[in-house]
Amino acid sequence: MPKARSKANGEGTIYKYEKNGKTYYRGMLTIGYDEDGKLIRKSFNGSKKQEVVNKMAEYKTKSNAGLLPSDDKITLQQWFYTWLFDFRINDLKPSSLERYEGIYRNYIKDTQIGKKKLSDLRAADIQMYYNSLSESNKTADTIKMINKNLKTCLNEALKQGLITKNYCTLVTLPKVEKKDEITVFSVEEQKSLINYLEGHRLKMLLAMALGTGMRQGELLGLKWSDIAFDNNTVSINKSIKLVYVVTKNGSRESKIIEQTPKTKNSIRTIPVPSKVMDELKQYKEFQNQEKINNKDLYLDNNIVFATELGAYLDSRYLTKRYTSILKKADIPYKKFHSLRHTYCTRLFEAGIPIKIVQMLMGHGDIKTTMNIYTHVMPDEKIKAVEKINNLF
Repeated sequence: MPKARSKANGEGTIYKYEKNGKTYYRGMLTIGYDEDGKLIRKSFNGSKKQEVVNKMAEYKTKSNAGLLPSDDKITLQQWFYTWLFDFRINDLKPSSLERYEGIYRNYIKDTQIGKKKLSDLRAADIQMYYNSLSESNKTADTIKMINKNLKTCLNEALKQGLITKNYCTLVTLPKVEKKDEITVFSVEEQKSLINYLEGHRLKMLLAMALGTGMRQGELLGLKWSDIAFDNNTVSINKSIKLVYVVTKNGSRESKIIEQTPKTKNSIRTIPVPSKVMDELKQYKEFQNQEKINNKDLYLDNNIVFATELGAYLDSRYLTKRYTSILKKADIPYKKFHSLRHTYCTRLFEAGIPIKIVQMLMGHGDIKTTMNIYTHVMPDEKIKAVEKINNLF
């Protein structure tokens, strides 16, 4: 049993102990955490304190140079866990942390590649793992996402000197097939939807989506202080998302969080159609009456699209109700995001310049706006060709 311990210039913990009447020293270095959150420690022994200090310093030097000893026990899954909960936990949004944790839990922890020692990991190991995922019907998108996250993780290992090369850059990924997922409501469907929603609690929310192109999270995070009735504008500066907040000890708690929008371009102030703003004023009066009716229970957080008691709407509840509305209105199902694409399409149809549409939509890259245009406005290509018809 150790009798004493001391620190040696930040090189780790040094223990002094006796065995068979002789004095020895043992040094301990923390080299990571396992998937259960427990410290992974490596020991160094010697009959003199300086001898242990030298061994520990040599180990750290070799580690920083990417020359880990062959008997080093740290595995890919142990490093991924350490990287996520020590290096990234404070700079990732909860939604991003949830996504990374899902990759770790579903594709790294307790897998063949996860149990591979970090120092032994090679491109062939990663390639064979991806091939096996493909053979088990995992999509190309999923494999690409795993590689993207694993590459980020191993970049930190490279920076820390734990590996000498990031082998994620040397694998061949399955080809991702581009899918045409841009769907919009026709003008007739849009009118049918608005007419069906008359008197419905969600009418204002869906009308706002069609009138502003706001994302679902932006709509759910909207507060009355973001609305300017004097000049018919709305400021978009936050987003609401339902996530599982994960912690180092493995607990996962469902929680609605407020976060910054998708990109810096998503932070924008845009005009709102006057008819939509007039309805929004009436909706505010309706909500004020609800506050009076539920004054003992109402939590006034200034939320525009709140529950009857003032709380944020759950996105799962909204999706369920939205699906039901389309079915009852006899409108073919389209994702909630199609409301945003519909707004974009109506702008194109009105002849609004693409650069203005980009700003209204909050797209960081005009290619995103152009992609929607080319998908939803095929007739425009025909018209463009017809304009040079008189040259022949």
